[in-house]
Amino acid sequence: MTRHERNYIAGDWLDGDEPIANINPSDTSDIIGHYAQATSAQLDDALEAARQAQKAWAATGLERRQSVLMAIGNELMERAAELGELLSREEGKPLVEGKGEVFRAGQFFTYYAAEVLRQLGENADSVRAGVEVDVRREPVGVVAIISPWNFPTATASWKIAPALAFGNAVLWKPANLTPASAVALTEIISRQDIPKGLFNLVMGTGHAVGQRLVESRAINAISFTGSVPVGRGIAAAAAPNFTKVQLEMGSKNAMVVMDDADLDLAVAHSLNGAFGGTGQKCTASSRLVVHEKVHDAFVERLVASARDLRVGHALHESTQIGPVASAGQLAENLDWVEKGRAEGAELACGGERLNRDTEGYYMAPGVFVNTTNAMQINREEMFAPLAAVIKVGSYGEALSVVNDTRFGLTSGIMTRSLARASHFRRNAATGCVMVNLPTAGTDYHVPFGGRGESSYGPREQGRWAVDFYTTVKTTYSFAGSPE
Repeated sequence: MTRHERNYIAGDWLDGDEPIANINPSDTSDIIGHYAQATSAQLDDALEAARQAQKAWAATGLERRQSVLMAIGNELMERAAELGELLSREEGKPLVEGKGEVFRAGQFFTYYAAEVLRQLGENADSVRAGVEVDVRREPVGVVAIISPWNFPTATASWKIAPALAFGNAVLWKPANLTPASAVALTEIISRQDIPKGLFNLVMGTGHAVGQRLVESRAINAISFTGSVPVGRGIAAAAAPNFTKVQLEMGSKNAMVVMDDADLDLAVAHSLNGAFGGTGQKCTASSRLVVHEKVHDAFVERLVASARDLRVGHALHESTQIGPVASAGQLAENLDWVEKGRAEGAELACGGERLNRDTEGYYMAPGVFVNTTNAMQINREEMFAPLAAVIKVGSYGEALSVVNDTRFGLTSGIMTRSLARASHFRRNAATGCVMVNLPTAGTDYHVPFGGRGESSYGPREQGRWAVDFYTTVKTTYSFAGSPE
């Protein structure tokens, strides 16, 4: 029998509308469970409960808040093998990546547990005699968190942890494609010593649940990770209420391989960046910008290595590339292959659907060559195990290609030249720059975000998250004369 999972509303697990089936992309005969969809009435109840609970949580002692977050983080890390397997089963990433994601999610909570205790404000003398000024941060209020399916536990955690750390209440709408990981995390949070209604899981579609959340006057801030069109819609819906928004959206990241690069390392990092997570990462390097002097040698090694990647069931130990996440995503990926060919790009390897022992959404990693930066495969985010090689004649041309995009999340360069590396990190128009590293892979204690259509609003992660999850209050006090 498959499990029937419920929403967590105002401190209770509740049934809702007709549940949806959660299908394993590695084996479509495997139904992980059925997951209830939140009703409009339940959403209203969650909002009211969150509003009341947030007041109590904001007044809670710091050590209690710190211990709650530490307990969540420790349990995630202790159960990384178990919950990582569940994540890989429903999302499709290889088991080692699923376990790693859950462990990293635990680290987000323990990091922000420490941040709870760093409640240092500022004070100053006023320009007026006898007046003192106190500046401190207070919770923003009730936060709506809308998270994606590609990192169902980690992305949600790096939003939920700071929201709770800084005294806010949360309504979390996860992606309907990966509800099992959401229920697992919610179950851990639900057992903590927090006010009833402080944390709510409201599963459902973007149209039915997400839209009501972002339009609600009861929501004080919205943190979203997903596509550019949805992000634009959220910004438009939030604007009439002046709701604070934080949007992490699309990308078209480039990895530059210069003529002085270590080619073995460049190929390894390009494979990691382009095909890790089946290419379903916002930090994926889908544009490989290669100097003409090493172009042919790089392409030969890259194509050979891509062909050797083992595509298979996410839970098999030998698997390096799992299936794509859904039938719809696979169809979009295959469409991109045809679009690239129609534009004149040559598919050097991969790009086709694969058959395995189980029926799943398997796809061979593909490499396009003879491409230009004007092609749609180099302009739009594909979110697929596909990479396109762009040949350039100089460092200057490479930098120009990197910055010729409406996005600006990550970029990277492979070079032995300190001068080129230094110039690139200063002049690449992206929020994150990698030097002799893959474009995918960031730390939790430093800011994350991009430019252009990649990001909008304050940065995520590290102590920079305080800018989004708090509001600043300035207090003036006149002490009077001591006589």
